[in-house]
Amino acid sequence: MNAARWPRDRPDTARLLHVEPRQERFTDTVASELPQLLREGDLLVMNDAATLPGSLTGRTGAGAPIELRLLSHEPDDTWTAVLFGAGDWRRRTEDRPPPPELPVGARLDVGGLAARVVEVLPPSPRLLRVAFDLSGAALWQALYTAGRPVQYAYTAGPLALWHVQTLYASRPWAAEMPSAGLPLTASVLLRMKARGVRWASLTHAAGLSSTGDAALDAVLPRPERSDIPERTVALVEETRAKGGRVVAVGTTVVRALEGRATQHGALVPGEAVTDLLLGPGYVPRVVHGLLTGVHDPGSSHHALLQAFAPLPLLQRASAHAEGAGYLGHEFGDTCLILDS
Repeated sequence: MNAARWPRDRPDTARLLHVEPRQERFTDTVASELPQLLREGDLLVMNDAATLPGSLTGRTGAGAPIELRLLSHEPDDTWTAVLFGAGDWRRRTEDRPPPPELPVGARLDVGGLAARVVEVLPPSPRLLRVAFDLSGAALWQALYTAGRPVQYAYTAGPLALWHVQTLYASRPWAAEMPSAGLPLTASVLLRMKARGVRWASLTHAAGLSSTGDAALDAVLPRPERSDIPERTVALVEETRAKGGRVVAVGTTVVRALEGRATQHGALVPGEAVTDLLLGPGYVPRVVHGLLTGVHDPGSSHHALLQAFAPLPLLQRASAHAEGAGYLGHEFGDTCLILDS
């Protein structure tokens, strides 16, 4: 499927493929029509994580050119990150040269920030835990001054940080944008509200989609943390009790909600880490439907969709989307998997 190469001026003009699993059918529409596909009493749950300026270029202590892509900020004030070799986003991830292998204690100079390796993590020597020489507000200011958003070679030019934020982005937790929420413009949300559709949020640390390292890519997505507010838990429970549908905006929301319910036997508020991998045979405990991007068969995101619709239907829908010219990746078209 062809990739969208640049953000739309109006994200709600994206094409939308509505897949209805029980009816085994799909129809074409546009994202601006999303309010008409929901009904009074439904609840939309969104990931309000802002996207980090997580791409930092620089050199090792020995002078080798590198790029460090931040994955997550850890409770001990270190960062989990992936190390890349020379080059930048203009070169395909899988074609980038490997970086030098760094031992614990190795120094890095990235974006004018000094950092050291505090741990090398499995399954790849490129997966590191690093500590910066700054902390608190000084570190965040430096990151926002020197860092850029993570991007890939299919994009048409350098992205600004504001290109990769949803309308409702809040805390900077996401390595890559939770892009399923892009079509949720103010106009779309207001028309949903007028129809009696409510919305709630959680914060989930969306990770990287690709590293170019086969061993590391094979274990994506890695465990990710989320913070689910008490209000969101209450709205989910109330919606389900009244026969409404809980619709997740993005696979990160599915992972957060279903992971928490699997861990505790019920949805509970607060912060936690989930390693849940959804796919064929998984029966959702919380979520009824999903708004997501258009994913190619064989991807980890496409495998997750099989928790909501049978593979033959998804394969037919994907073939239709490709033939009809739908665009993939974060700025591409969208898909709603939800029965009428």
